[in-house]
Amino acid sequence: MKNVVWFYLSALLILTVGSNLQAQSPNIILIVADDQGYHDLGAYGSEVVYTPHLNQLASEGVRLTNFYVTSSICTPSRSGLLTGRYPQRNGTYELFRNDRVDDGHQYTEQEYSISPERVLGTDLREVFLSELLQQAGYTNGIFGKWDLGQLKRYLPLQQGFDDFYGFVNTGIDYYTHERYGVPSMFSGNEPTTADSGTYSTYLFEREALAFLDENQDRPFFLYLPFNAPHSASNLDPEIRGSVQAPPEYLNRYPEATTRQEARQRGYRAAITCMDTSIGNVLARIREYGLEENTIVVFLSDNGGGLGADNSPFRGKKGQFYEGGIRVPCIIKWPGTIKAGTVNDQFLSSLEIMPTLLAAANVSVPDSIELDGFNMTSVLQEEAESSRQEMYWELRGDQAARLGEWKWLKNKEGESLFNLEEDIGEENDLSADRPEILKMMREKFTDWQREMQDAEPRGPFKDF
Repeated sequence: MKNVVWFYLSALLILTVGSNLQAQSPNIILIVADDQGYHDLGAYGSEVVYTPHLNQLASEGVRLTNFYVTSSICTPSRSGLLTGRYPQRNGTYELFRNDRVDDGHQYTEQEYSISPERVLGTDLREVFLSELLQQAGYTNGIFGKWDLGQLKRYLPLQQGFDDFYGFVNTGIDYYTHERYGVPSMFSGNEPTTADSGTYSTYLFEREALAFLDENQDRPFFLYLPFNAPHSASNLDPEIRGSVQAPPEYLNRYPEATTRQEARQRGYRAAITCMDTSIGNVLARIREYGLEENTIVVFLSDNGGGLGADNSPFRGKKGQFYEGGIRVPCIIKWPGTIKAGTVNDQFLSSLEIMPTLLAAANVSVPDSIELDGFNMTSVLQEEAESSRQEMYWELRGDQAARLGEWKWLKNKEGESLFNLEEDIGEENDLSADRPEILKMMREKFTDWQREMQDAEPRGPFKDF
């Protein structure tokens, strides 16, 4: 009898805890575009790229116009987003990439199995947003681009996700799902070629909708990192130099007469296809009556490259000019953020993790040192952003922003800009303001020292 009573009490406790979690914890949808230019959404001023669903999302939430990511390339940017820590602190500050594809080399299975792209991954001591949410009772799914390690120990199911369908490296062919001839799609922990031939955006939408169908009655974290509109990773130079898109979306844009126009057409069509899939996911949320209890975040992982428009900024993906690191970001949070607002405060992807954890009422362990802050009050226009500085470093290029000042050091030399007066970074003030230049150099050196003195993290740091 005692065992029977205990069984029913335990069941009641589980139901009560689950019910309270559902009532108190918002669902979270984090959507990431791959290499989407700042200006390539209607909500950010484009009159040529069709993004009706993202435009609607912006009208229902806040559009951030002064928002940065932690790197100008994908892998370190995503590591910063999911750990809330600078890539130089979490150890993933470069691509996990094989360079021989640049000369058209086709890797054999054995070659690929021991290549850097295959064996490198984010340090297992790093704690992902997904892990903390899972520990708090969330069910987590990722459908799309992982890019933080291919070996089993690095895959999403070992990093706090309950469901995974997607590819594990920096880019794929949209139809074959191969990366330069190497099959790259996974279902859970296992490679799969079952859906070869189907456009990848459709597959990620399919899996996201199935995840929502299965988990609509419990708190969930849906991470939806598309590969659109990244260029295709194919050994064929013609395909590699393009962005693939389904004919029905290509037909929404004018016929191309030059190679550059063809690239741009494919890029824009891929964005519009992705926008449709995002719209279908958000429609499913509405169908289930979850809209008022769901936070939606959309951003690009870095500035646009092939076919992109990063205006009014200078530069592109791979650079630390504004066009490489300042990206579109839209957040919808019913009941917390006023709809249809525009926020120009200095914010970054480092703020995403602490903000979402706070929304979910999840505490950050004292052992984890985050580089961002809970920006809820800033989004509500009730407080000024506490972010006054940010730093970047990649392949010898360096950059820092302190207030309105921006400092860069790259192969072109050293430069200093006042972003408040010169958003296009056209007027180098390094000769006119030597005291600011000196201060920026010193602050960057201090940041470098802090990153070097942080607890060591692989795979790139020497320790």
